[in-house]
Amino acid sequence: MAAAVATTTDAFLGGRVECVQPDEGHHRSGLDAVLLAAALPAATRGMALDLGAGAGVAGLCAAARCADLSVTLIEREAELVRCAEASLRLPANRNLVGRVKMERADIAALPDALRESADEVICNPPFHDGEANSASPKAGRAGAHVLAAEGLDPWLRAAATVLRPRGRLTLIFRADGLDAVLAALARRFGAVDVLPIHPRANLPAGRVLVAGRKGRRAAMRLLPPLVLHGEDGKAFLPPVDAILRNGAALGDVHPPWQGRR
Repeated sequence: MAAAVATTTDAFLGGRVECVQPDEGHHRSGLDAVLLAAALPAATRGMALDLGAGAGVAGLCAAARCADLSVTLIEREAELVRCAEASLRLPANRNLVGRVKMERADIAALPDALRESADEVICNPPFHDGEANSASPKAGRAGAHVLAAEGLDPWLRAAATVLRPRGRLTLIFRADGLDAVLAALARRFGAVDVLPIHPRANLPAGRVLVAGRKGRRAAMRLLPPLVLHGEDGKAFLPPVDAILRNGAALGDVHPPWQGRR
């Protein structure tokens, strides 16, 4: 039997959510996952799938913020599935029981029962091209950070499969990979909104938050950016702090994100 993986229990949204995560060897979730969850308005309802959920941080935060939303966490790595299941047993997350469930599955072989089952999909896919970047020596961490040879296409194909018509996909990715995101979206999604996320106002974007609707054909919109830090690069600016500490919706603290959402 494999040795138990060392974990930490980390608080998010000012302590409203606690998540068990491996302390090394896998991608540990933080800012990106919370921003992804914040992209959903608080009034979001129905069913959401978190594809490649990892330890479940984004999905758990989305469920904590959206009281009428049910969330299924989809993850293939056994260690991360165990972490998410442990998180659901924590007292801090008792109000999520019944609305969040864990399903071990690979995005390339999702159960037929999930087909067109979701109103929302959130996704934080691996950031790096395996051919262009050196993978982490830790197997789990490499899987979390490095895309397979097919790139983003399997992730977008899975999202399109599980979403209902006009359902919404929201994902976060590295900013210099935006061209790959848009190319993969173009065949399946429209009404795409792109939000650049800058570490500071005078620095290039490091991340993009992208949302699109299955089957829509409306034109893409490039939105005014979200800036994380002030000039000192340390403290988060008030809108971002409200997201991280209070679970504020991104559209409430950064109105350009509202629009056609």
